Amino acid sequence: MSQSYIEATEQTLLATVVDQLCAGAVRAGDPRWDGRIVLPSRDIVLTSVEGIRQVLFPGYFGVTDLRDESLHYYVGATLDRALRDLEEQITKALAVAERHDFATCPHCKDGAARAARAVLGILPELQQLVASDVRAALDGDPALRLKEEAIFSYPGIYAITNHRIAHELHLLNVPFIPRIISEHAHSTTGIDIHPGATIGKGFFIDHGTGVVIGETSRIGNNVRIYQGVTLGAKKFVLDNKGRPLKGVDRHPIVEDDVVIYAGATILGRITIGRGSTIGGNVWLTHNVQPGSRITQAEVREEQFLDGGGI
Repeated sequence: MSQSYIEATEQTLLATVVDQLCAGAVRAGDPRWDGRIVLPSRDIVLTSVEGIRQVLFPGYFGVTDLRDESLHYYVGATLDRALRDLEEQITKALAVAERHDFATCPHCKDGAARAARAVLGILPELQQLVASDVRAALDGDPALRLKEEAIFSYPGIYAITNHRIAHELHLLNVPFIPRIISEHAHSTTGIDIHPGATIGKGFFIDHGTGVVIGETSRIGNNVRIYQGVTLGAKKFVLDNKGRPLKGVDRHPIVEDDVVIYAGATILGRITIGRGSTIGGNVWLTHNVQPGSRITQAEVREEQFLDGGGI
């Protein structure tokens, strides 16, 4: 069999498969194929977030040899570029979610402009929040000598910085983009924080791998958690078709000054009272009073008291 015949057969097969794949995409009813919908770019979103990180920590990322006379120019230029790109991606995300024409829809463009302005306005507050997270790392980790090490290299700082940006976009009802930001941090650090989670100042995740914080979690100020901690849902409320209802509060509330050690699993809409300490590998599904110290032994003692739980 000649080489040319083999190549021709492969080309025919390739063309057939391409036709089938394209036909399948069109049959699925994806409105992108009628020319109206343009998806946001994950790469541009993440580049924009990196630009925001550079202005939250000027001199640490991007250009590192800044001087007083160049600081304002650098921050202004970096922020302008990042927010222009982010606004365009928000426009595309709104157009996809609402099935509008990205190129012509004034509603999507106006919504994206308002969202970008809101992000711009909140950045000084976000800078204070992430600075408090860095201080919490310095205060909470005896192995950390310099705050610069936390900013440059700690996965918890990376993840919470991404989360604080994603959370603001989530509050603005921006589709897709908050999850792009949070899942990028998840894939990079192993820390999975849903953009909907509300987290106070001075939050420190030590080590971090395997941490999961669900959508409706509420975490107070000065909370420290370790690797493998889960703030999850105990069960889902279902609709009449057996599908989980959206927007139901189903994750824990963690009040101020709580420490949760490695491997703890805390499930359901329960409250961990202020100043409590939750020991490693604890499985917890009930409220905890302020100032409590919960260990595996205490959980077992409560569970089997008077034969309960057996």
